[in-house]
Amino acid sequence: MTTNGGPPATDKKIDPRGAALVAEDGEPPLPVSPPRSRIAWCITGSGHFLEESLALASRLPSVDLFLSAAAEEVLPIYKLHIEELRSRFRVFRDKTASGVPVGMLYDDVYHTVVVAPATSNTVAKCAFGISDSLPTNMFAQAGKLGIPGIVFACDTEPVVVTKSPHDWVTLRPRRIELDNVERLRGIEFCHVVASPAELEAVLDARMKELSLAWNTSSS
Repeated sequence: MTTNGGPPATDKKIDPRGAALVAEDGEPPLPVSPPRSRIAWCITGSGHFLEESLALASRLPSVDLFLSAAAEEVLPIYKLHIEELRSRFRVFRDKTASGVPVGMLYDDVYHTVVVAPATSNTVAKCAFGISDSLPTNMFAQAGKLGIPGIVFACDTEPVVVTKSPHDWVTLRPRRIELDNVERLRGIEFCHVVASPAELEAVLDARMKELSLAWNTSSS
């Protein structure tokens, strides 16, 4: 339906800069910020050091979360709820077929895209240029724009010890998973890390490069 020859009427609210929908109904529009002044932190369906990854995100200034559909399923399993995350971050969810929030990369909002933690499925897609989720779309489009990406890959060693919702488990990634990690390391504008400590070190280097400081409190 159109009104007076104008565009179709819609109930969806649009971000003031015109590229992306606001995060959720009832949330304020994304504030106008200096160009490339925010971090886009993407979460996939992995629980591998998920809590530690979010703790690091909480210590960084100006972070927005981008959740895959799988992440929305996994977060509550680890007792992490979107309502609580919204007290610390703006949250964008994978609710559009075209990955509408990705448009904010073209509005020059973000200086860094982080995918942490990244499932082996996400790693494989990123390594082969497949973009069919919000995180993989963010990663691909960031690379095309020359925006650095940091990927905390889950399956990086022959033996991986990870925390399940109820216990610690030992996994033995297949050769294909390990090969995909190595392929991802060769992607332009991408830095692959294999542990929370390495993720923190790479983030620290990026912060220093941008003359930014960590938050002194995660509250």
